[in-house]
Amino acid sequence: MSSKNLLVELFVEELPPKALKKLGEVFAATLAAALQKDGLATERATVTAYASPRRLAAHVTEVAAVAADKPVVQKLMPVAVGLDAAGNATPALLKKLAGLGIDAGAAASCVTNLRRENDGKADILFYDSLAKGATLAEGLQKALEAALAALPIPKVMTYQLQDGWSSVNFVRPAHGLVALHGSDVVQLAILGLNSGRETHGHRFEAAVDPVVFAHADEYAGKLATDGAVIASFAERRAEIARQLAAAAARAGANGAAPLRPIDDAALLDEVTALVERPNVLVGQFEEEFLAVPQECLILTMKANQKYFPLLDAAGKLTNKFLVVSNISPEDASAVIGGNERVVRPRLADAKFFFDQDRKKSLESRVIGLSKVVYHNKLGTQGERMQRVAAIARAIGQELGGEALALHAEQAAVLAKADLLTDMVGEFPELQGIMGRYYAQHDGLNAEVADAIEDHYKPRFAGDSLPRGHVGTVVALADKLETLVGMFGIGQIPTGDRDPFALRRHALGTIRMLAEGNLDLPLNSLLTVAGSAFASVDGFKSAEAELADFIYDRLAGSLREQGYTAQEVDAVVSQRPQRLGDIPKRLAAVRAFAALPEAAALAAANKRVSNILKKVENPVEPTVDNALLKEAPEIALHDALVDVVPQADAAFVTGDYAESLLALAALRAPVDAFFDGVMVNADDPALRANRLGLLAKLHVAMNKVADISKLSV
Repeated sequence: MSSKNLLVELFVEELPPKALKKLGEVFAATLAAALQKDGLATERATVTAYASPRRLAAHVTEVAAVAADKPVVQKLMPVAVGLDAAGNATPALLKKLAGLGIDAGAAASCVTNLRRENDGKADILFYDSLAKGATLAEGLQKALEAALAALPIPKVMTYQLQDGWSSVNFVRPAHGLVALHGSDVVQLAILGLNSGRETHGHRFEAAVDPVVFAHADEYAGKLATDGAVIASFAERRAEIARQLAAAAARAGANGAAPLRPIDDAALLDEVTALVERPNVLVGQFEEEFLAVPQECLILTMKANQKYFPLLDAAGKLTNKFLVVSNISPEDASAVIGGNERVVRPRLADAKFFFDQDRKKSLESRVIGLSKVVYHNKLGTQGERMQRVAAIARAIGQELGGEALALHAEQAAVLAKADLLTDMVGEFPELQGIMGRYYAQHDGLNAEVADAIEDHYKPRFAGDSLPRGHVGTVVALADKLETLVGMFGIGQIPTGDRDPFALRRHALGTIRMLAEGNLDLPLNSLLTVAGSAFASVDGFKSAEAELADFIYDRLAGSLREQGYTAQEVDAVVSQRPQRLGDIPKRLAAVRAFAALPEAAALAAANKRVSNILKKVENPVEPTVDNALLKEAPEIALHDALVDVVPQADAAFVTGDYAESLLALAALRAPVDAFFDGVMVNADDPALRANRLGLLAKLHVAMNKVADISKLSV
């Protein structure tokens, strides 16, 4: 059966820009998948998604007008139930056939054509038939309904149709539907619309209106020429990126330093969703505004105006910016001037906030934190600040003595003060960043100022770590206070719910401890953080649960980095306290696993663990030499006496690979022990001594990692 290419377009009012890219992808993918499921499109069909501010469309190749008939196999019942002794249909079989649409008159002849097949237990009756293939009109109607239902729209609107009585629900009012199979219109009806071959182009610059398609394959080309619309989201995005680069080059011409637009993929996506035919223009503002921290100016231009600020080669903001316009007038001066007039009050507001904020020191704002509620069970931001400061002082003392402790405490006290500034009140994204600028204005120590900004780091996966010791200490204290506090009042993440971003805080803590190779035992840190909550009513220590949570996050992070589940389990199950040691432990485990002795020793370690678990009371790793009777146990003990000091010495110096390598010498005596010695001897003293020997072996083999996890 011949096939043709299919085009479907839904023409609507302006769609939500931040969701447009995803809407286009889901619309096309769901539509094509439904057609393939009905046999109307092949698996090799090429699906092209289109999405512009006012349309969602999909072009699908090799779509049939009618799907091929499908064989249908219906399992009926055992032969013994469906047929009597004479081979005639029983009432049960007739009822089943009637349920399949076969009337009593045709059932008799149908029975003779039923297929019999043994399922291993009994002969079963099967009814084989052909289901007529769906027509394109039927299948596309269902596919379009499925595509609209699948769109990731959190909230729809209800609007009235032109008849004045009916209403429908959709993300935005829909005004047109195109459905072409080759050059033929496929008759569809949805959202109060009937399909045709007409759409509308650019609101102001379309050459003709409506735009009429003679064939499905001319969609993108005709929209571009007649409608002045680049229908493809990806092509429109690429065109904007090209124009941004070209405009930046023009703006930096005539001897000026080379300029570049700010790199922001999310902003580029959003702007792509706002225009149908982009035209990038260069605007500028007064240089006096550059006295304001560039983060403020960049944020207001991006967030409020969707402009692309221009930076110089050093990454410093210039007084020029790029506008992505949706119109292309011969004289663009009015458009440029309008945008320059619009941005000026925004920048003036930022300058006003900055000037006003600097009239008060950060320290003078700290008292105001006592009036800001942090959590109804954990008190105010002021109380939280005191806890963070206490934790930071303790960590600083441990890491760097009194000097680091004092600077960390000072930074912790001031870290949240910028929340009470006008600038952060207007732009919450600047918290910490503005605190650093205001601290510098107050003449504070540079490391303290940096720490005020950096204590939020890392904010997300891949974010940079705090740049100095003071920032690291305060960031650790801030995250630990959040983790310990929330666990202490029972606010533990469940499923996808994590309203206080505790998973992110845990990963940030892990990264700082591991990548910074800090000599801070995790359990000690949790204890220090917990002590800061001594006066909080209703707080209950959940140190063990929090430790489990952190090690779970650690294990997941390591697996994402490419370590195997066995390697990760071997190391993390031992709960190493210095997280900075973990990469070396993992490398040691990987090297050990490659040894020929590894598999046997891993299996033996697993066997030892199982034996010791069955003993009622904990077994001390001590051995009475006088009770060593059998040659294999004497040999194992002698091997431990020889190997353990070597392994321990390497362990102490942090040479974990050498520590595990030393254990390879134990393979032969361990194998001989299990082959020739009865651990559970009748003599209690002998049995206890052999268990002590195994406990000593177990300790030796599990210092670096639990190598039993390597056993398959």
